[in-house]
Amino acid sequence: RLQTEPGPQEAEDPLDLLLFTVVIGIVVYCFMSRKKPEPIPEFKKIDTPAPAARETSFIEKMKKTNIIVFYGSQTGTGEEFANRLSKDAQRYGMKGMAADPEEYEMGELARLAEVKNSLAIFCMATYGEGDPTDNAQDFYDWLQENDDEDLSGLTYTVFALGNKTYEHYNAMGKYVDKRLEELGAKRIFDLGLGDDDGNLEEDFVSWREQFWPAVCEHFGVEALGDDSSIRQYELKEHTDINMNKVYTGEIGRLKSFEVQKPPFDSKNPFLASVTVNRKLNKAGDRHLMHLELDITGSKIRYESGDHVAVFPTNDSALVNKLGQVLGVDLDAVISLNNLDEESNKKHPFPCPTTYRTALTHYLDITNSPRTNVLYELAQYASDPKDQENMRKMASSSPEGKALYHSWVLGASRNILAILEDMPSLRPPVDHLCELLPRLQARYYSIASSSKVHPNSIHVCAVVVEYETPTGRTNKGVATNWLKNKLVSDNGRKSTVPMFIRKSQFRLPFKATNPVIMIGPGTGIAPFMGFIQERAWLKQQGKDVGETVMYFGCRHKKEDYIYQEELEDAEKTGVLTQLNVAFSRDQEQKLYVQHLLKANKEHIWKLIHSDNAHIYVCGDAKKMAHDVQTALYEIGEELGGLTLTQATDYIKKLMTKGRYSQDVWS
Repeated sequence: RLQTEPGPQEAEDPLDLLLFTVVIGIVVYCFMSRKKPEPIPEFKKIDTPAPAARETSFIEKMKKTNIIVFYGSQTGTGEEFANRLSKDAQRYGMKGMAADPEEYEMGELARLAEVKNSLAIFCMATYGEGDPTDNAQDFYDWLQENDDEDLSGLTYTVFALGNKTYEHYNAMGKYVDKRLEELGAKRIFDLGLGDDDGNLEEDFVSWREQFWPAVCEHFGVEALGDDSSIRQYELKEHTDINMNKVYTGEIGRLKSFEVQKPPFDSKNPFLASVTVNRKLNKAGDRHLMHLELDITGSKIRYESGDHVAVFPTNDSALVNKLGQVLGVDLDAVISLNNLDEESNKKHPFPCPTTYRTALTHYLDITNSPRTNVLYELAQYASDPKDQENMRKMASSSPEGKALYHSWVLGASRNILAILEDMPSLRPPVDHLCELLPRLQARYYSIASSSKVHPNSIHVCAVVVEYETPTGRTNKGVATNWLKNKLVSDNGRKSTVPMFIRKSQFRLPFKATNPVIMIGPGTGIAPFMGFIQERAWLKQQGKDVGETVMYFGCRHKKEDYIYQEELEDAEKTGVLTQLNVAFSRDQEQKLYVQHLLKANKEHIWKLIHSDNAHIYVCGDAKKMAHDVQTALYEIGEELGGLTLTQATDYIKKLMTKGRYSQDVWS
């Protein structure tokens, strides 16, 4: 047996007894001298709902409001329109709230019948090739998956934001409108279609002016819109604050640029060091550039064809001028606090912060302001004529629209230009900061392959700079900011806040499939990644199909970007064919679509017989459209198809994922 204590017949050894006594003494001493445990405080149980339930339930919040405006927004415009509509509700004696569908349990739409006189408005933007915006993806999936949902208690309307130059114009807004009706919801007003290729602001204002009278009629309230300005946020000035608590440009968490923690995304960007920043063009008056961003240690993964998003900052000279014109101390520390305590959005941008930081990092001061900004600021013009003109520009009268179109949009006036050209207008800077839209991330097609450059992301861009009709020089925010991101800035590394947005623009799963890449100008960006990847696959001993490139630029000796890389790829057989259109090196303009037509037999064979994948990147309005037309014509001529059949043939390739576009307007 195990001897744990002396047996009855065993005598006790005196040494054993001594040791036993010493051990007991030590144990007792340790126990007595041990720090007494802290008494556990008793907490009074408070009856509150679990935070998760409170945060994701919009029904609870709507007990105090009756109109909810959901937005699907990628660049901030959808959110801006939603805020304007929720503010409008107040003018008609109702109460509205703007809501991000990503933050709420959208299954609660079925419960809106519980809220008296409830109305849901959806401002839905379409992103890329008919896709939902990132923040509306879950809502889109929910709509698709829930066939048994009964939304008969839901009254709704939809305003869609899109661009006619894209193949799937306003696809998301149209889908939400149709799907809600299929699930039993009642449409209170017709679907509004906003076209950014035309005048999105005008489309929205016209729709909104007809929408509100219809709402008033539905609810039996008088359509007497209150014309006074309604503040959404109140100003708090901080005279004595610990500067460690003040935001200095961070997008999400305070001090997130000092202490970086993965995962990195749109709310928590990674500060990537710039390791290369070189000019690509040999001559000419433009500046095309190639940058490389170091993502070592970030755990960021990307694929060829993905987009990198960067958060730029405004030009400090522009910010300083705004401060001077408004006579404001830009370094005053302030907070703008939402007057609606129910709102999830406590501030219009991270607060507390300084006016300088807000105007540099958080607010869009370079685009022409929308009509609602002019309308709200009109009260601060001391000249009655200026007041009248500003209100007129915000109306839907033909005269007002024409004035806004010529004086603001046509003249490319930003907020500073408006203040300079209207000396009687001097709004309080806090109200201006409340009204200006957020400065948005800019997206670029990645010009590298992660198989070859796992710790580096390459960007190719052209610097935007032009003279306006008023004689001012307007500069693109992001491209000028990137141009000035020198590899070493006074001995310190230049950094760029960035994150990755996944794309559907992918090389074929089978390396043996031929690829036809069409990308003039900076549209070549994703194809530099594709070429690197096809070269890597060949090095791995893989059988790689034909890789055909169609590139275009103005002059061979000026802006033939990546010439060496492309010609090397052709020499080594990675590119089986390199076709370059120099549009201005001869009398007749020559573009990529002309080269496609010149090689029509080869193109048709690759598409029709060899299962080739077609990729188009660049300008949506002209180039992508002309390329598509050229392919229709090739289908007609060599496939013996009618124009309708050729169009259907190419559209089917899109549906099957064999014709991909990464285009912008």
